Formats: sequence, structure tokens, C-alpha cells
Amino acid sequence: MEAAVGRALVFDVNETLLDLAALDPHFARVFGDAAVRREWFGQVLQTAFVSTITGPYADFGAIGQAALDAVASKRQVSLAGADRDAIRATMRALPPHPDVRPALERLRDAGFSLATLTNSTAAVAEAQLAHAGLRDLFAHVLSADTAQRLKPAPEPYRMAAAVLGVPIEEMRLIAAHGWDIAGAMRAGAPAAFVARPGQVLDPLFPAPDIIGADLGAVADRIVERNTAG
Repeated sequence: MEAAVGRALVFDVNETLLDLAALDPHFARVFGDAAVRREWFGQVLQTAFVSTITGPYADFGAIGQAALDAVASKRQVSLAGADRDAIRATMRALPPHPDVRPALERLRDAGFSLATLTNSTAAVAEAQLAHAGLRDLFAHVLSADTAQRLKPAPEPYRMAAAVLGVPIEEMRLIAAHGWDIAGAMRAGAPAAFVARPGQVLDPLFPAPDIIGADLGAVADRIVERNTAG
């Protein structure tokens, strides 16, 4: 499936398409507080950014485990191997947000070429999308691991545009993370922000031209923009 010029849409996966809240029972059991899941994911991002900025490269799975160790150390919790395995397995079996499939189907039916671009490895992303029942909607499942630098570094976005065969300014990145939006736009790609609960844009960077409360609203704006164009 070839990407039409100006109609290539690339989606972040974790939190944008898939609901990390499925991990909450594991964090409630291990740490006594489901909210630690958000602390852990924040540590994941911090570790990923430090690795990306300073080197050496580490894949997102290794970063996730290091972040889990850091949170456990801070909270003085001893992690059992079974707990690690449960969290790792659930990351591959996250459910989609309820708005996701209808929005993706609308975009596909409107003629857009759909791909994903995630910091997770390709194997994890394939497993996630298959379990969520979304794999059939995407022409490509792309991983920043291929570029050996994680988003929001420019290399993953440029790699995605090259794979899709479009200039980067004709590829739109859709994400629920302000840092991902900023990274894509700094690399030259337009973006669309899915304002999931608790997610905000970074005021230090320009806002994208499309913002919606959920993926359905974002899809509506993308289709309208294309029709108007």
C-alpha cells in the first residue's frame, strides 16, 4: 500500500492509541498504589530522553525495566520476577481507547495511508496492535529502534517519512504527548494533538494546527482539512 502524497498519517501508539491504565492493577498490587504507574511512565520518558540526548542508545524495553527498578528503589519495594513479567506481558496486551478504531477506519476509508511510529521495538508494537485488533488498519508498523534514536529526536520522524516515500512536510504525526508533537514539528512534519486526560501541549513550542479531545475529533479535523484543501 503506497502512501498518497500529502495523505500519510503516522500515529504514536502508547497512550495515543492504547490505554496504559490496564497496567494499574499490577502497580496497585506491587506498590500499593495504582497511581505509581504514571510515576513509572514519567520515569520511562525521563530515562529515554537522557539516553537519547547523552547516549549510548538503549531500546525502549530496557529503558522500561530500568525505570521500573528506579521507581522500586525510590519506594523501597523489592520487585519479584513474576511482577516484572506481568508488567512486561501487559504492555504487549493493552486495550485500545474506545475512540480509536472508529477514527482510524474513518481515516482509512477517506483514503489516508496509516502507519504507526513508536519508541517501542517493532516486535512489541506488532504484538500490541495485533492484540488490540488494530493491525489490519496500518500499512506500516514503524519503530524508532530502527533509527537507533528515540522520539523526539528527529531521526525517527525522518526515517518514517523515508519509509512512506513522502517528504517529511507531507507526513502528519498524531500523538497524545506534547514532546512527540514538538519533536515531529521540529523535524519538519505537521502534527495533530490528541488531548487525552492529563496530557497537555508544551507552551514552549508552537501548537499544531489540529487539536482534538479524542482521536475521533482529530480525525474529523483531518478529513475536513483535506476536503477543504
